Amino acid sequence: MKKTVKIVFAFLLIVCSYIFTSIYIISDDIERNYRLSRDQRLEIDSFMPVTAVYNDVKMSQDVYNSKIGESFEVQLKLFGVIPFSTTKVEIIEDMYVEVLGQPFGMKIYTDGVLVIESSDIETQSGKINPAKKAGIKVGDYIKSVNGNTVTCNEDLLQIITQSNGETLDFEVSRGKKSFNCKVTPVIEKDTGLYRAGIWVRDSSAGVGTLSFYDPSSNIVCGLGHGICDSDTGTILEIESGEIVKAEIISVVKGASGSPGALKGKLTFDSLADISLNCDSGVYGTLKKQTEQQELTQIALKQEVYDGNAQIFCTVNGNTPKLYDCKIKRTGDRNSKTQNLIVTVTDKELIDITGGIVQGMSGSPILQDGKLVGALTHVLVDDSKTGYGIYAENMLSTAQSVGTGVLDGSQDKELKKAS
Repeated sequence: MKKTVKIVFAFLLIVCSYIFTSIYIISDDIERNYRLSRDQRLEIDSFMPVTAVYNDVKMSQDVYNSKIGESFEVQLKLFGVIPFSTTKVEIIEDMYVEVLGQPFGMKIYTDGVLVIESSDIETQSGKINPAKKAGIKVGDYIKSVNGNTVTCNEDLLQIITQSNGETLDFEVSRGKKSFNCKVTPVIEKDTGLYRAGIWVRDSSAGVGTLSFYDPSSNIVCGLGHGICDSDTGTILEIESGEIVKAEIISVVKGASGSPGALKGKLTFDSLADISLNCDSGVYGTLKKQTEQQELTQIALKQEVYDGNAQIFCTVNGNTPKLYDCKIKRTGDRNSKTQNLIVTVTDKELIDITGGIVQGMSGSPILQDGKLVGALTHVLVDDSKTGYGIYAENMLSTAQSVGTGVLDGSQDKELKKAS
């Protein structure tokens, strides 16, 4: 009898351990907010059955009668019995956008000048770095000097070279903080010119892929990730910028350890003024109407599943084409952009590009006729594989840009770009 009890106890202990471990894994994967259409029920795709129990409505059927914009808390139960977490559900209209996939060019100007390098100045008295001594670091933005706004590299160069060695009052921003510091330029031994010991950049340009156009907000978006400075790796704070049409003229094929790239030329046919540059991409207000294409429904993130999909991208000229791929959800709900793992399976695309290359960022990803996401990055060690962002996340930002209502750092960036 005692042996039987021990066996039963051990079995129950194993089962409980498995359940608690499963709950921990599932809880880490579940989003804290979901959107649903009125004709949908929340279904959690998991390796163990999870049931959504609606706390604030009497029966599940009431969800179908909810108003657009209404939200409520949902309790999640394992096997429909064991409560382990809650999430919030918002009722929305089905979301439709115009899928693009064409290449575009970016011309952007920073808010102030970005410090990209710091170096010592060789003087008659030895090496010195006035900017570093004053507390200025790589990645900082210089906004003004002695109260005069700095808008380009030439502005700063002129102020420093004409300083006659007098101490200058620099207004600097670092992240969300701003501060002032005193910089005293010194004479460079070889040139006889006054220097401060920093290299700066005021603009950037590049080629990417447009993801979609949202008619409801008149916002067009692309990239799926922020425009970053090539030297500092930080997202550029944009003062102004423009999205222009582009054509792909050649391809540098990617390989393991060597990311490829799409080479394009800008047509200077302006499409939009850039309103926001953030983690989830670049967003602009369309200047002129597109040639209206058929609208495509955006899949909600819980509708996206591991399996076959298609990438809609342009690798020649400006006409996009569908290419086969496989997608897998990362399950990392804390990541803003790395929501999907994307692997190219299309032989034609692999023959042309080697897989995913720079310039394909923003390429729409479709599954079962719905837009599920956009490419963001390629893995350096595997040119056929990269990351993607949920289309739902990008649309949410686009709609916020359209209304001018953003939160946190995005709101700050929008004001800078306006």
